[in-house]
Amino acid sequence: MAKDDLVQVEGQVIDVQRDTRFLVRLDNGMEVAAYASGKMRKHRIRILAGDRVTLEMSPYDLSKARITFRHKD
Repeated sequence: MAKDDLVQVEGQVIDVQRDTRFLVRLDNGMEVAAYASGKMRKHRIRILAGDRVTLEMSPYDLSKARITFRHKD
């Protein structure tokens, strides 16, 4: 398995925590701690509780994730 093999999943933000961290509930019911990716911070994309997001997770640690996309509803 290469370093670039990331798992992409979708979920919903359930809690906004300090320091741009978020608690996200995945579609399969798991809850993970996530942070906004660098491009999302650069372009000042706001993430609020209740937003649908796409996450990237490492296959080695499934308790942390990076938010890469915020879906518009």
